Amino acid sequence: MTQRPSGSTPIARDAMAYVLAGGRGSRLMELTDRRAKPAVFFGGKTRIIDFALSNALNSGIRRIGVATQYKAHSLIRHLQRGWSFLRPERNESFDILPASQRVGHDRWYSGTADAVYQNIDIIESYAPRHIVILAGDHIYKMDYEAMLREHVERKADVTVGVLEVPRMEATGFGVMHVDTTDRITAFLEKPSDPPGLPDRPGIALASMGIYVFETHFLFDQLRRDAADASSKHDFGGDIIPHLVAHGTAIAHRFERSCVRSEHETTSYWRDVGTVDAYWAANIDLTAIVPELDLYDRAWPIWTHAEITPPAKFVHDEDGRRGQAISSLVSGNCIVSGATVRRSLLFTGVRVNSFAAVDGGVVLPDVTVGRGARLTNVVVDRGVTIPEGLVIGEDPVLDATRFRRTENGVCLVTQAMIDRIGA
Repeated sequence: MTQRPSGSTPIARDAMAYVLAGGRGSRLMELTDRRAKPAVFFGGKTRIIDFALSNALNSGIRRIGVATQYKAHSLIRHLQRGWSFLRPERNESFDILPASQRVGHDRWYSGTADAVYQNIDIIESYAPRHIVILAGDHIYKMDYEAMLREHVERKADVTVGVLEVPRMEATGFGVMHVDTTDRITAFLEKPSDPPGLPDRPGIALASMGIYVFETHFLFDQLRRDAADASSKHDFGGDIIPHLVAHGTAIAHRFERSCVRSEHETTSYWRDVGTVDAYWAANIDLTAIVPELDLYDRAWPIWTHAEITPPAKFVHDEDGRRGQAISSLVSGNCIVSGATVRRSLLFTGVRVNSFAAVDGGVVLPDVTVGRGARLTNVVVDRGVTIPEGLVIGEDPVLDATRFRRTENGVCLVTQAMIDRIGA
C-alpha cells in the first residue's frame, strides 16, 4: 500500500476521475462482438472497467464520469447496476456519458480528447480542481492520490502515468523520453525503436493512458485542440506531445502509487487486449499466491454484486465426483459430478456429470454438457456446450470450429457451437 503524508488534506477529494471506456478492443475477437472491451468479464465476478473505477473510489475520488461509445449497452447496464451508490447529497456524482452528438449533428467522439471536450459543460458544473483521465480497459491497483500529489508538488501542466517495460516490448505503447528528474522531453507514439532510460538503456517508459491536469488548464488545451483542423483530437497523439513541447510534462512512475497487499511482490498491471493475454491473466488468479490479490480487503474491487445462491458441488462416486481444484468458482454455479481444474467459473455456470474443465475461463450462464472435455478455453456468456464435445485436444479440428490462438487457447461462442451441428 502506498503511504500518504500524515495530516495532509487529500487532493483526490477535490478531483474528478474521467474514464475513457468507448473502445472496442478488436483483438479480443468475438468477446467484443456484443460489448465494449471495458465491459468484458474478468476475475470471476467483475468487469475490466471495475478496476479503474475502484481505484478512483479507493483513492478518495467521489466524482466520476465514464465516456462510452462502442456497443455500450452491456457496459451502461453494468454501470447503472453496480455504481449507482454514489449520491449527490454527499457531494458525490457518477455520470455515464455516451457519445450523443452533443456538439454537432454529425459528431460522435472523434478521439480521446474529443470525448472530454464534448462534455466540458458537465465537468464544469461540478467544478473539480483537478481531473484524472483514465483508460477503462486495464487491470491494476493504483492510488491516484499519490499521482495527484506529485502533479501539484512538481507544478506540472500534465502528469503522465508510466510503466517501466523492456525497451523493445514498448513498441505498442506511447513511450516517454525523460531527463534525470522525470521531466518528459519527448513523447513517441508506438515507436519502432523506443528510447531507453538515461540510467538503464534497456528499459523504456510506456504510457498507462493515465493523465492528471488542473481542470481549467485542460479545458484551455481541449479548446485549442478542437480548433485545430489537422488534429486527431487524441491525448496520446496530440495533447500530450503539444505539452511536452510547450509546457511542463512529468512522468509519474507506477511503482510510486501501485497498491500492493502483503501477498503481492510486484507492481501488477495488465493490458488484457488479446485472447491469449485475457486467458492468461484470468488463469493466473488460480495460483496459490497470484500476482494480483483480489482478496485485499484494504483495496476492494467494487462491482455489481448479484444476489445469488452459493456455489454447489454434488455427487461423490468414483468417476462422478463434483470437485474444483485450484479454481475460482462464483455464486450460483453447480458442479455436478464433474471435475474443474485451474479454471474460473463465473456466475451461474453449470458443469454436468462426467465433464472435465481444465484451464477454462467460463463466462456467466454457460452450461457444459455431460461428458464434455474442455482444455484451455474461453467460453463466452450463455454458451451451451453439447454433451460429449471435446475442445482443446485436437489443434487441427479446433482451428476449423473455433477461434484458436497462437498459444492454443480456444475462444468459444454460441454461433461457433451452432455451426458444428448445422
